[in-house]
Amino acid sequence: MIEREQNPEFLNEFLDYTTTILNKSPNTIKEYNYDLYNFLKFIMIHLKLTSEKDITKIDISNFDIENLKKIRLADIHAYLYYLKSTYSSKAATLSRKTSSIRVFFKYLRKSNLIEVNPAQDLETPKLDKRLPKYLTLDDSKKLLNAVNEEKRNKERDYAIITIFLNCGIRLSELVGINIKNINFSDCKLNVIGKGNKERTIYLNKACITAINNYLEVRKRDGVKYDAKDALFLSERGERISNRTVQYIVKRELEKAGLDVNKYSVHKLRHTAATLMYQYGNVDIRALQELLGHESIATTQIYTHVNNEQVRNAVESNPLANI
Repeated sequence: MIEREQNPEFLNEFLDYTTTILNKSPNTIKEYNYDLYNFLKFIMIHLKLTSEKDITKIDISNFDIENLKKIRLADIHAYLYYLKSTYSSKAATLSRKTSSIRVFFKYLRKSNLIEVNPAQDLETPKLDKRLPKYLTLDDSKKLLNAVNEEKRNKERDYAIITIFLNCGIRLSELVGINIKNINFSDCKLNVIGKGNKERTIYLNKACITAINNYLEVRKRDGVKYDAKDALFLSERGERISNRTVQYIVKRELEKAGLDVNKYSVHKLRHTAATLMYQYGNVDIRALQELLGHESIATTQIYTHVNNEQVRNAVESNPLANI
């Protein structure tokens, strides 16, 4: 956690702007702060503004606006190269940091803090085209059966896994669910996704049943005041944390005999999307809406994951047996 006192004033002003005017989510604000905090540390060394060589020890709280004006596009490219060569950062990570830097300099130029925007022509690193990893239908059933055999917090953990596998929900969205967000009569759930955007997720019978079974045993006494509305609680009566959910998923994957190095919470999101596309004949636009993807290009990865469907399509061609 980076404290505001560790930031130069212009960085805190940028974070305030993205929080209030751009209405970015708390997670996005944290990512911006982390990305730009480390970018400015690198710039201190790169532009020889400090004699300190250990980047972890560099203080940027007094980073000067005049030094900010010295940054050029080549310096940003140098930072991205540093991340790739030093930390083996993947294209997706570099893409996120590129986005943070681009939004930051756009704000600085708009606020007349700099005359030239060095990130004006900054390109997004080309992403690797990889097919998503996901559980098969049989593997998904194994995972649910493994949770069902759990003795402690079984109802809660089963509801969590069920929602992941059926709804394609993100980790942050699941943790943020409040009971009042659920419309049981219409079987709907409102969640706050990326970019602080609200969307509706429809709950099937399995989800509604799992949630109701959990609510029957959900902790009632000793619940912390700021967690009283939370759907999922920890044993300490607090809103369940990202880390706890990740631990639950990892533990149950291991119990089901599935590779925890291959699968994770996010892979359950891929699984839900893939199963819906493969077995439910879901329209790609409907899938985009369900997953909360801003671009349909992100959703289209799920149209390429089933080679068997492609094979069957070719075999069903009326000319196949001529």
